Amino acid sequence: MTYALLFSVFVIASCGLVYELIAGALASYLLGDSVTQFSTVIGTYLFAMGIGSWLSRYIVRGLVARFIQIEVAVGILGGFSAPALFLIFAWAGAFRPALYGLVLIIGILVGLEIPLVMRILKQQFVFKDLVAQVLTFDYLGALVVSLLFPILLAPHLGLIRTSLLFGLLNVLVAAWALWLFRDQLPQGRWLQGQCLVAMLALVAGFVAADRITELAEENLYTDEIVLARTTPYQRIVLTRWKDDLRLFLNNNLQFSSRDEYRYHEALVHPGLSATPGARRALVLGGGDGLAVREMFRYDSLESITLVDLDPEMTRLFAEHPLLTPLNNNALNSPKLRIINADALRWLEENPGQFDFIVVDFPDPTNYSLGKLYSTVFYRLLEKHLAAQGAAVVQTTSPLYARQSFWCIVRTLESVGLTVTPYHAYVPAFGEWGFTLATRQPWQAPDHYPPGLRFLTTETTPALFQFPPDMGPVDAEINRLNNQILVRYYEQEWRQVTQ
Repeated sequence: MTYALLFSVFVIASCGLVYELIAGALASYLLGDSVTQFSTVIGTYLFAMGIGSWLSRYIVRGLVARFIQIEVAVGILGGFSAPALFLIFAWAGAFRPALYGLVLIIGILVGLEIPLVMRILKQQFVFKDLVAQVLTFDYLGALVVSLLFPILLAPHLGLIRTSLLFGLLNVLVAAWALWLFRDQLPQGRWLQGQCLVAMLALVAGFVAADRITELAEENLYTDEIVLARTTPYQRIVLTRWKDDLRLFLNNNLQFSSRDEYRYHEALVHPGLSATPGARRALVLGGGDGLAVREMFRYDSLESITLVDLDPEMTRLFAEHPLLTPLNNNALNSPKLRIINADALRWLEENPGQFDFIVVDFPDPTNYSLGKLYSTVFYRLLEKHLAAQGAAVVQTTSPLYARQSFWCIVRTLESVGLTVTPYHAYVPAFGEWGFTLATRQPWQAPDHYPPGLRFLTTETTPALFQFPPDMGPVDAEINRLNNQILVRYYEQEWRQVTQ
């Protein structure tokens, strides 16, 4: 019985940490700024656990029965925390109060668990051994789940099924304790009923997890969802309305098939057309293959290396029948080499220079992305740029995120490159910005490849002119140790959406 209860400590520690990680991951996924979300969620959760530990002193009778009921309550609240938060975000619009309310309640209940277990076990150990045994199993449970969560649970089960699974584990601990202490529990049938109802609810939720996700996303996206994937790195959603396909990553629009040609022509051609004879090219990000499609208009290019973190992204755009026509099957070209890796690490580990480099990452909505706009990243970029080469960087909107735009420009300048910022109007996004980085002053091209729908040599000079409301403003350089860009971006886009 003693070691069965100690194993229960291992399980409940694992469950408690999972609920904390799920709340932080959900907040980061839905609200952005992962550092702030994880910091506030963890702080609230630990504070709540302290309250629970303090309240445990007032439980003086029926310790085993109270422990079982607490486990059932934690299982239900923790297990349904992820689906409830998804649905609240999509339907109710009161996400933050719900998030911190749930974290507070679950934390209080989890804070009650260990003190009650220790009091139940106090007859089996002397105090010093009791504390050592309980805390050892508690910390081991936290270690195991902290490793499993990013490697196995979140990527393969998803957040909703993970929370429901661990909720079920909490209820199984309650049922196990009920069986161990069956002779000491006169109200055993009532407790058995609670455990059974909780188990059935959690199993039903686990089976219906996909439908729960669909219900939430049907309200988040106005158009029909034709594809949805959860990967270790992001949530990929493709919607369709008539002939318009739209790609969303973590709820952020990446392109509309009706006007993406404007974005990708502006991204690629002003730089590549001004780099005659370019033979080797590199694309960082851009796993949809749309930038690669534009680059294949240049016969001089002998090879293109595409480095994108998410293998599911490049696989979808290389194989899915709705997506391959968008990039003209560019990801299956023999001239293209696809590498699924972190771009910063790949630049560190791989030598070689390129005549043309495209940096097409999502906007710096969090610190994981912000590092790809930092001086550290741009110094690596500069080392891989050939003497006569050019690099182009997606630079967010100079209208809606003006300080963020000029922060990226200043950061590129700080590593010794000659920068030439410009912008283009893309209906799905509004005014959007780009920055050319070269070793020599950039010269506007005198011709473009045939077949472009947006760019002409006559209209190109206007892209490099900034009206007063998009002109330069003071901005700090984005360094890895401060990530000022992420804070600029969050502040500016919050003003736009309010």
